[in-house]
Amino acid sequence: MVEAQEDKDTNWAEVARAMCARRWGIGSDGLLVLARGQRAPRRMRMFNPDGTEDMCGSGLRCVAAYLQRRGLLRPEGGALETIAGLRRVRPVEGGLIEAEVGEPGLRPEDLPMQAEGDSTVDWPVEVDGERRVLTGVSMGTPHAVLLTDQPVSDEVFLRVSPRIEVHPMFPERTTVTWCCVEGRDLVQARFWERAVGESLSCGTGACAAVVAARLKGLVGDEVQVHMAGGEAQVRWKGSGSVLLVGPAREVFEGEWPYRPGGGLGEGGE
Repeated sequence: MVEAQEDKDTNWAEVARAMCARRWGIGSDGLLVLARGQRAPRRMRMFNPDGTEDMCGSGLRCVAAYLQRRGLLRPEGGALETIAGLRRVRPVEGGLIEAEVGEPGLRPEDLPMQAEGDSTVDWPVEVDGERRVLTGVSMGTPHAVLLTDQPVSDEVFLRVSPRIEVHPMFPERTTVTWCCVEGRDLVQARFWERAVGESLSCGTGACAAVVAARLKGLVGDEVQVHMAGGEAQVRWKGSGSVLLVGPAREVFEGEWPYRPGGGLGEGGE
């Protein structure tokens, strides 16, 4: 994450490609840019490793933790401007951060998704001659959620996920979210993020997984989501905004030399 008082003259897509590169840059699943907002004091922008701009639920928590540590977030929280609109964040007990990720989009045009009618629930898709059923959920970024009764195997995950990401059903690509329901208040989730590949956790993905399971009546209003990268809690009553609660902590800070147009491997000294 970088803080920028003025970002209009910076090519953040180029910066993201350079910084996120795992062998030539710092290495990351994405770049968060904290700038001045127009509808709120601060604006969070998120760029994927390929430079595309996106929404990030975990990013909301990271920015909130960053502001809290510096005394810039009130105890009752505040709003952040994002590509998906205003989103509220606030610190809660146990050192956790609660983020309002927004109301889920469940219409084909919300993702977008090539599906007839007004619903994105239970749509068949054929991959490698196999028929699978998914539910499309937008949490400011598109998710194709596949509900399972057993954790997805590595073979299926690595073979099927990248094909669904670029399936013609999703003209702007999609994150593929696998959700194994273990109980009314517990699910396991695994993510193949668009423009990233497999990621160890995904805030919007955790929300999308619970929304899809809730629509099928498989979970309740508060669900713990177990991910390879940790735990988060998702709260959704079947309507309105989805709340995401989980930890966020700083790992390191420093300077990274960057020369615009230098290319990967030539951006630093």
